[in-house]
Amino acid sequence: MNISKDMSDKATLLELGSRIARCRLNQNMTQEALAIEAGVSTPTVQRLEQGHSTQLANFIRILRALDMLEQFDSLIPEPNISPMQQLKMGGKIRQRASLPTKDKSTVTPTWKWGDDA
Repeated sequence: MNISKDMSDKATLLELGSRIARCRLNQNMTQEALAIEAGVSTPTVQRLEQGHSTQLANFIRILRALDMLEQFDSLIPEPNISPMQQLKMGGKIRQRASLPTKDKSTVTPTWKWGDDA
C-alpha cells in the first residue's frame, strides 16, 4: 500500500508499523533483539509495529538499528535555494516566513481626509 496524503494518521501509522515489522523480519530479528540494538524497550517496538504513535527519537533509533536511517534523505530531501532567492537575499539564508501582502489595488479605503467634518 502506498502512503498518501488522503490516508488518516492512524492508517499511516499502521502502514509504517507494518513496514517496520516486515523489515525487521526480513533481517531475521526479534522484537527484543531490535529493541536492544535500538536502545528502546520491547513494548516500544511492539507499539510502533502495531501502529501506535511513538517519539520521533525512538523511531530514529529503530530505523538506525534496522540500517534504514538513510531513507530520511528521500523522505525529506535537502532543500535547494533558487538562484533568484539567493540574489534577492544577498546570499543570506531565509530565517522566517512573511505574511502574504495585500493587493493595494483591491483595498477600498473606509475614509478619506476631510470626511470627518
